[in-house]
Amino acid sequence: MVMHYRSLVRSSAKSLQLFSCSRDCSSYVSRMRYLMRLKEDDEACRRALQSGNVLLYHKLAPLLRQQQKGIYQLKVLQATDVKGILGKLGKDEQLLNTSVLIGCSDGDIAQFSLDVGCLEKDAVEEMCGGVFTDLRKAFFLLEQPDTPLVTKGQALLRWHQTHAYCSASGEPTQSNQAGSQRVCLTNGATYYPQMAPVVIVLVSDGRRCLLARQSTFPQGMYSALAGFCDMGEVMEETLRREVAEEVGLEVESMQYSSSQHWPFPQSSFMVACHATISPDNAEINLNGAELEDARWFTLEEVEDALKRKPLPRSVKGEPTAFWVPPSYAIANKLIREWVNQQKKP
Repeated sequence: MVMHYRSLVRSSAKSLQLFSCSRDCSSYVSRMRYLMRLKEDDEACRRALQSGNVLLYHKLAPLLRQQQKGIYQLKVLQATDVKGILGKLGKDEQLLNTSVLIGCSDGDIAQFSLDVGCLEKDAVEEMCGGVFTDLRKAFFLLEQPDTPLVTKGQALLRWHQTHAYCSASGEPTQSNQAGSQRVCLTNGATYYPQMAPVVIVLVSDGRRCLLARQSTFPQGMYSALAGFCDMGEVMEETLRREVAEEVGLEVESMQYSSSQHWPFPQSSFMVACHATISPDNAEINLNGAELEDARWFTLEEVEDALKRKPLPRSVKGEPTAFWVPPSYAIANKLIREWVNQQKKP
């Protein structure tokens, strides 16, 4: 009898776990199916827009609001608020219909992004109680949960701005209501938003990691190696080629870490990896065409760099201290993973 009761309890607990997982999973599935329907049904998307949330951009700079000193959040407006702003500034409410779908909240509220670069920037900021901020700066100000949404919104807006015409016919293309595709009105060619695949790799010789810098980097900043995939290449080929081209080293092994959408300067799909080379063949042979410098760094040097704030100030007359990309960059994640691996017994 006792054994039967325990089995029943275990069975009930397992059922509850399965129910909880099923409920969470079905919630995610329902959101994804909802988004898919909005992308395929223009009328449904128009209805969702009327009750949806909108992120505003001014010439691709997102609108932020300050919570407290140094801490900002995305300024999220309801579609009705945006209509009111457009009306007060003498702009046709139809501008709202150029919004593009970027997601769906947990409460099944559709989320859109809209560029109001045709409006007076100061006037919109005053009416919204926010400030339009360059995306690179916004990365330093926003909390992590807001970052993917704001970058996706900007990336889609930029794509629409640069794909207004068909590359084959030269004629205008027309977006569907969700902004998930554009179609040439002349030949029917369909275009979809794309990201360029990029491999970013942290190379190690077992004791040290290799970091490099381009001349365009802020003073003192070093990062992992990165390069675009050539046509027809797989990720492994790109990784080996980039390391060979840029620093003259041959990769012996590699391991996938994670991925990230990167909006600068255009939308890229960053595939992050770790790679190892033989310590007997670790002499850097720099390709000056792309890199300004590349060096091996010890664990202690890297740990010190991770403690420094981005853009550290140099003492007058002394060079800027060595630092690494900030936490929102996937290069920072690779570096921290390497540090943790080095500390393992």
